Amino acid sequence: MRLLLIEDDDILGDALKDFLQGDGHRVDWCRTLSAASSLCGEPFDAYLVDWQLPDGEGTTWLRARRSSSDATPAFMLTARDLVADKIAGLDSGADDYLVKPFPPEELAARLRALQRRLAGGHGAPIRLGPVALDVAGRQAWVHDQPVMLTGREWALMESLSLRRGRVVPKADLERLVMGMDHLVASNALEVHVSGLRRKLGPEVIETVRGVGYRLGAS
Repeated sequence: MRLLLIEDDDILGDALKDFLQGDGHRVDWCRTLSAASSLCGEPFDAYLVDWQLPDGEGTTWLRARRSSSDATPAFMLTARDLVADKIAGLDSGADDYLVKPFPPEELAARLRALQRRLAGGHGAPIRLGPVALDVAGRQAWVHDQPVMLTGREWALMESLSLRRGRVVPKADLERLVMGMDHLVASNALEVHVSGLRRKLGPEVIETVRGVGYRLGAS
């Protein structure tokens, strides 16, 4: 998943970024709300938002995102542990709430649960003809035989699976798969699409000419 982490604590932010990237996610880290707002035109799979930041409150930022019809899932990460705080955080637009300090493994597990919900599999693999995909578990099979995918190939399949049934514009998909490195190679996305079609079959990713790509029909 491509994640926007908004956290002003350097030690915690650095630790979370390293852990989540090690878990296969792409993480953009901002230390202020103004920096985060400058990235709001970028596509993300989830926001990870601290409550108290140098230039305001994460709850205020989330309310503004929701009022602008931004439905990106959001996790509130905060030391505030009162029931009233949890209610306020969730009511501001957060989909989940973790109290600091928390083990990063718990956040990773909650992100996997989010992946399952968004992919619509409810824990069961996504079926695309002879292909089976466990997006959260990062496992793929063709005719019940395991297939190894690269990290970028998984990022691409994940981004399409989380938007199942929708056409994802090429520019958005490049940013979701490669984060801020999307301008490094103009044909990188096509290379990954070609690799996936070779490994999983030509029907697994559908090209919508002039627009982008979508996950193949089941």
